[in-house]
Amino acid sequence: MKLEGVELRRVALPLVTPFRTSLGTQTVRDALLVRVATDEGEGWAECAAEDEPTYSPEYLEGAADVIRRFLVPALFPIDLDPAAVAPALRHLRGHPMAKSAVEAAVLDAWLRARGMSLAAYLGAVRRSLPVGVSVGITDTIDELLDTVDRHLAAGYARVKLKIEPGWDLEPVARVRETFGAGVMLTVDANTAYRPADARHLAELDAYGLAMIEQPFAPDDLHAHARLAAMIGTPICLDESITSARDAVTAIRQGACSIINIKPGRVGGYLEARRIHDVATAHGLPVWCGGMLETGLGRAANLALAALPGFTLPGDISATARYYQRDITAPFTLVDGELAVPAGPGIGITPEPSDLEALTTATEWIPAP
Repeated sequence: MKLEGVELRRVALPLVTPFRTSLGTQTVRDALLVRVATDEGEGWAECAAEDEPTYSPEYLEGAADVIRRFLVPALFPIDLDPAAVAPALRHLRGHPMAKSAVEAAVLDAWLRARGMSLAAYLGAVRRSLPVGVSVGITDTIDELLDTVDRHLAAGYARVKLKIEPGWDLEPVARVRETFGAGVMLTVDANTAYRPADARHLAELDAYGLAMIEQPFAPDDLHAHARLAAMIGTPICLDESITSARDAVTAIRQGACSIINIKPGRVGGYLEARRIHDVATAHGLPVWCGGMLETGLGRAANLALAALPGFTLPGDISATARYYQRDITAPFTLVDGELAVPAGPGIGITPEPSDLEALTTATEWIPAP
């Protein structure tokens, strides 16, 4: 399969409600889409990078620049298949989100040409999945309780609360008291705490959480291991895991007993599958995190989350959780589950009218 050209497209999707974490507040999802045109057809993907380098060192404009100047030119000369992309880009250091988007678009095109779904290619074992919902930091606890109540009524299988210093014990306690022990409840700190906060975080043990996600800095596995030894609540790593090698290191150091796998963060769906395999071999459950994806990213994430080791509900919420209007047909929660796309490739393409309405810029990179 030969690459004939690549389109980079910027879209802006207003969020239904602002989404606040310890890293900041988002009201609009600015996304970068990648469309590859090949001699066998086209493929679509979404880059997970955000506007600013807060969650990770990557950011949207930087990802677009790397794709334009370095990644795409490296792919024009080669015969493309999914396994060829990562080796062709190996000489370029870092930028996993940019690399993931390019690899995913090639995957989509290659699989569409062969009539195979991404779910089948990766090794999916389920056709639909129970999913969770991530609840941002709110102005008041009453607002938080109303939000959680609405999501539980919609059928979500797990509720994740974003926390930060000053917004942790009380909101968690009130949610647990209000909705009871039967709700699968987790918290996510997005690296907001310091190692000295370990004893404070240990107080969360009282609330029967399914996990505490990424309390400390990504490179501080020691602090995570120390907290894991202090408490009964499982520690989940997110930002710390950028490869299968990272996963092995973290597991050996006792820094986690659960891993959140985000394909963009780890460099693509093939590396995400390797992390899944590593975790499964060590007896650790994994789940698929979210980055406020459009329907393109959501479809691909559902395919990944249908693998056997993804035994915990992921952050792959229904479209209506975030957007009134998406670039694809909406994903709808049915009895607490989302269907895994079964069509060729990622199983979905943008709706032309929605795509056009939400597009803010386009760029075409032709083959030399």
